[in-house]
Amino acid sequence: MAYRNKKISNPKTQQDIRFLLTGKDTDGQLLEMETTYNAFSKEPAAHYHPNQDETFIVLEGEINIRMDGQLRVLRKGDRLDVPKNKVHSMWNSTPDRAVVNWKVRPALETDHLLETLHGLANDGKTNDAGMPPLLQVAMMINKYDHVMRLAKPNYAIQKAVFAILTPLAYLLGYKPTYEKYLD
Repeated sequence: MAYRNKKISNPKTQQDIRFLLTGKDTDGQLLEMETTYNAFSKEPAAHYHPNQDETFIVLEGEINIRMDGQLRVLRKGDRLDVPKNKVHSMWNSTPDRAVVNWKVRPALETDHLLETLHGLANDGKTNDAGMPPLLQVAMMINKYDHVMRLAKPNYAIQKAVFAILTPLAYLLGYKPTYEKYLD
C-alpha cells in the first residue's frame, strides 16, 4: 500500500518513484509523486488515462515525452499538463538523471498499478522494457482499465482479447495484483 515517502524502483525501466501524497491522504483527489528517470531510462508503452489528468513539472534534468506521435523535450522548470484520454509516454534519453514532480487527479488506484508493475519487474517477471507477459497484462488491464489503457491495439479489441485470455490466466495462477507488492 502506498504511503508518504514510500519508494519503489523499476530496474527494467530505470524509474524510481517516491510517493509524496497518496489517495488516502487526499480523500482520493490526488496522487503526488516524485519520479526519477535514471540515465537512459526506457520509453514505456504508449498509453492513456481515461479518467485522470496528469501534471508533470521537471525539477532536474530533461525528459522526452511522446504525445500524439509528436516528440518533445522538457527541461528543468517546464510543466506539462496531460488531459485524460491523451496518448503519451515519457522517458529520459540522456546520461544524467531527470527528476519530475508528477500529479495524478483523481488518484484512483494508480498507486496499486505502479506498485504491481515495479514489483513484477523486481521479481524478474517482465521483459527488458518492463512489460509483463501477455496473460499478466490481461489480468492487470481488466482490473485497472479505469486507470490506464494501452494505446494499441484499439481498446475494444483489447477488451475482447483479454476477456478470452483472463480465464486461462487465472488457471495458470496470474492475478491482477499481488499483496506482497502493496506492502
